[in-house]
Parts: sequence; C-alpha cells; structure tokens
Amino acid sequence: MSTETPAAADEPSDDARPPAAGTVTNLVTATVVVVLGGAALAGAWNLGLGSPSKPGPGTWPALVSTALIILGVFLAAAARRMDDAEQFTRTSLLVIVAVGTMVAYVAVISVIGFEIPTALLAFFWLRILGRESWRTSIVVSLGATCAFYALFVGALKVAIPHLF
Repeated sequence: MSTETPAAADEPSDDARPPAAGTVTNLVTATVVVVLGGAALAGAWNLGLGSPSKPGPGTWPALVSTALIILGVFLAAAARRMDDAEQFTRTSLLVIVAVGTMVAYVAVISVIGFEIPTALLAFFWLRILGRESWRTSIVVSLGATCAFYALFVGALKVAIPHLF
C-alpha cells in the first residue's frame, strides 16, 4: 500500500506545469508589486488620509498600498529561495489583458456610469478570459452588475457614477 497522496483531479501534474521562475523573474515581480503599491499609496495620500478618529477617503487605499509594499519587499527578500513561482508564458498575457481591461473600465466609468462597463467587463472576463459558456457569461455578468448596483447604490448609497 502506497503512502503517497494522489494528486487532486483539478491540479496540474508536474509535467504540465511551466518551469519554475528564476531569481531575476522573482525580483522583477517583487519590484512591480512595490512600484504599484507606491503609486497607489501616492494616490491614497492625495485623496486625504484623515486621522484615526476620522478616516479620510484615502485611508483604506493607503492601508492596502502599504500592505502591497511590505509584501513586495518580503517577496524580494525571498526571491532566491522561492521555487514555487512559475516562469512567464504565453498564458501569462491573460493577466496583462485583464489588467488592461480594468484600466479601460476605470477610464470609462466616470463618463458613462458603472452599469454598462461593469456588465461588459464581467462578460469579457467570463467569456473571453475564462472561456465560460455564453449563457453563464451573460447571466453572471448581468446578475453581478445588478447585485453591485443594489449593494453600492441602493443599500450603501455610495456616490459612484451610475445611469439610473
């Protein structure tokens, strides 16, 4: 009787995984995380941090940005010892496409409201990037948009641009 645990059905086997990333890739990734965290922290600072008793609109983004910076520094410190990160491959471009669509989403949300861009972004991510069926993509994207509308506009009264 074997003592090895069989691999889960949804986990790729070691043969199907891309090769491990090297130290340079790990350092580049850590640098990108620190730079993005720094840019976000600068934006949060411009929003106004407020005080502990009266937080400003930049408080939460500043906390998340600071966490990104700290995690990026830890990632850089562990770059030589890490062997579980994978090399960038052609499928890694999907992440760049996802980030690009999110940038486009942020650019148009103030112009046409959040409903149409949210539905289109969710549909694109589900159908194109996730390769879900047409039915699933349409139902989930419209359902998520309605749920976000009900939560943020209806229940929480968040001041975001919206059509209705």
